[in-house]
Amino acid sequence: MNYERMIATRRSLLTGLASAGGLLLTGCSESEPPTYGNLLRMGDALTYKAQRLLLPAQALAREYERRDVSSIPAIGNTNPGDSRQATFNAARGPLYDQLRSGSFTHWRLSIEGSVARPGLYSLADLHRFPSRTQITKHTCEEGWSAIAEWTGVQLRRVLEAAGMLPAARYVNFHAFDDTVDSIDMRDALHPQTLLAYGMNGRELPVAHGAPLRLRVETQLGYKSVKYLQRIVVTDKFYDPGKLGPLQTGWAWYVGI
Repeated sequence: MNYERMIATRRSLLTGLASAGGLLLTGCSESEPPTYGNLLRMGDALTYKAQRLLLPAQALAREYERRDVSSIPAIGNTNPGDSRQATFNAARGPLYDQLRSGSFTHWRLSIEGSVARPGLYSLADLHRFPSRTQITKHTCEEGWSAIAEWTGVQLRRVLEAAGMLPAARYVNFHAFDDTVDSIDMRDALHPQTLLAYGMNGRELPVAHGAPLRLRVETQLGYKSVKYLQRIVVTDKFYDPGKLGPLQTGWAWYVGI
């Protein structure tokens, strides 16, 4: 096969794959994560759609015994208030440091967007909800895994208290360290999806996301956003650009 025919064959293959991806995704709602016409993103969307169609909605991740708890390394930003960190934000970093120095007494979680009762929640407010404790495995995209005990409030309870509206489809998480990510409503309402304020029987440490972090036990570890500041419920998928996963080379949906 000469060079020109090889190039033509390759182009035909890529075009065919793109077309097939489009056909397989036909019927997806406009609020699903965008593919930007990128083959890798089409693969992400196809994986998402297939898992949503084939797997039970409330299937639980495995839970372990206390004796199984292991040490979890603090990967990534270990203090959003540290100006030496790559993700330090000049506006939110000093605020986080101030809140941490006051034991997060004045910290508030903002619930906004497609809810009937937007508002601010203190740690004390979150502790008034029924708590859930679960021992689960944190599976890292970098190849390591570890087991820890997490205590917090189910995200669904907070969303219900805020009166999430019927059109709501996604829940977006904004953190002090500039991270912005989201999950769909199916994962948001999953019984093991927590807003965790405790780890291994103690208050959540700074290195692991104090004062509050998300735990999404049905997806890879990087979806469990640390250092939560705001939760915004939306009717359609929100792409935060370079602050989010899609435009920085990460998959949006990483179900396990």
